[in-house]
Amino acid sequence: MRIHVGRLIDGTGQAAVADQVITVENGVIRNIRNASEVPEPANAVHRCLDCSRCTVLPGLVDAHLHLFMSGTADPEVRQRQLAADFQEIRQVIAGHLARAAAHGMVAVRDGGDYGNHAFRYKAEQAAAIPAGMTVRVAGRAFRATGRYGRLIGRPPLPGQSLAEAIREMATSVDHVKIVNSGLNSLVHFGRQTAPQFTLEELRAAVAAAHARGLKVMVHCNGETPVAVAVKAGCDSVEHGFFMGEENLRRMADMGTVWVPTAVTMKAYARMLPQDAPEAGVAKRNYRHQLAQIRLGRELGVRIAVGTDAGSLGVHHGQAVGEELGNLVAAGFSIEGALACATGVGGDLLDLPGNREIRVGNPARFIAVEGPPDRIPEILSTSRRFDGFEMA
Repeated sequence: MRIHVGRLIDGTGQAAVADQVITVENGVIRNIRNASEVPEPANAVHRCLDCSRCTVLPGLVDAHLHLFMSGTADPEVRQRQLAADFQEIRQVIAGHLARAAAHGMVAVRDGGDYGNHAFRYKAEQAAAIPAGMTVRVAGRAFRATGRYGRLIGRPPLPGQSLAEAIREMATSVDHVKIVNSGLNSLVHFGRQTAPQFTLEELRAAVAAAHARGLKVMVHCNGETPVAVAVKAGCDSVEHGFFMGEENLRRMADMGTVWVPTAVTMKAYARMLPQDAPEAGVAKRNYRHQLAQIRLGRELGVRIAVGTDAGSLGVHHGQAVGEELGNLVAAGFSIEGALACATGVGGDLLDLPGNREIRVGNPARFIAVEGPPDRIPEILSTSRRFDGFEMA
């Protein structure tokens, strides 16, 4: 099988290459050459699939979402999803995974839910997960007693430390999610909350998770909560609004991955009444996060694409396109932004290391009709596009 592509983005961050022909045999990429160097096929065995109007790129990773929730603004639907049992939520999760697959996702990382629904879905409905998709789940996240996070997790038991709770987990999750701050304020711009756990508590918790072979993702906003999480050795900082330059430098030095989810504040700014003060604060939060992303890129912070899909106005699948657009707005090239959604995200989820489009790797990639600079716009629409998995 030969595939003639208009533009090829290999996933390394290198610039797109025009007019390429990919030769696939037995599900493996055997050759990539400029179309002018490829002779006309002599027989039907070497047929050529015409994707000359498309950009071909590796499958994408959404490194932060919540499968049990939809991005709908309908208050009745949102409240129902916050109280539904597994039999109802499993249909919701199935729909969200289908939408993710339709928008080019090959892997997603769930950030937890109160009912352990995503974990149960993966365990009981594995056959229903879209072909070729990897789903990583945290089960229930951990939070401090009386603090933010009830919808996605629970506190340790009375008398139990956070590290003990992680060591004694009965379920076999894919990673640990810890909440170490509150939410961003939509009333007071830049307002920060105190950490939910001390440095000593979080350091012990990270060690306990790592001893079980589990990475740790930490929800944290603000200078002190982020500093605690990074110093404790967490694998990824989730959100990281208002964390400041010092934390960004520390993350670059330590190799901590950042999942900025700027799309959440952009969605709030879009969904809230435009004359409401909260919409104005959301816009300021969004612009501030773009400035942090720009600085993070300049400092060498490893940034992964995550959307927090399920938040108000943040829809599964198409939100990845919006977040790619945010990275481009913050100074990334489209190829660099896509590397955040392929290489960095894939590393964070421990996906196999053969994700780039190169000779010898499995032939798994997606095709988006249009030039590279339109990819964020196209992916953020509800339209479906083609995907390839040669077997």
